[in-house]
Amino acid sequence: MPFKKGESGNPTGKPPGAKNKIGIQLRETISNFLIDNFDTIQKDFKKLNPKDRAKIYCDLLQYGLPRLQAVSNEFQFEQLTDEQLTEVIEKLKQSALNDH
Repeated sequence: MPFKKGESGNPTGKPPGAKNKIGIQLRETISNFLIDNFDTIQKDFKKLNPKDRAKIYCDLLQYGLPRLQAVSNEFQFEQLTDEQLTEVIEKLKQSALNDH
């Protein structure tokens, strides 16, 4: 018999932030494989042609560098005082003059 929407056979459900045991085990297995075979993988990497080496290198960068987030340029002008707005306008004018 199907449950109603929002109900289940486990009313307390999985706690927020609980990790998936299989996912943890799989990550650990892959990590161990990479550690155990690092020297071999590094030697094989050096044997690849430059194009393939560059692709793999770029693919792996996402795991070594923090992911960049988009930055918003939205500015809440209505929250500025008249003096602050005047200062912003003057700085923009000065910047425009310096660019030419």
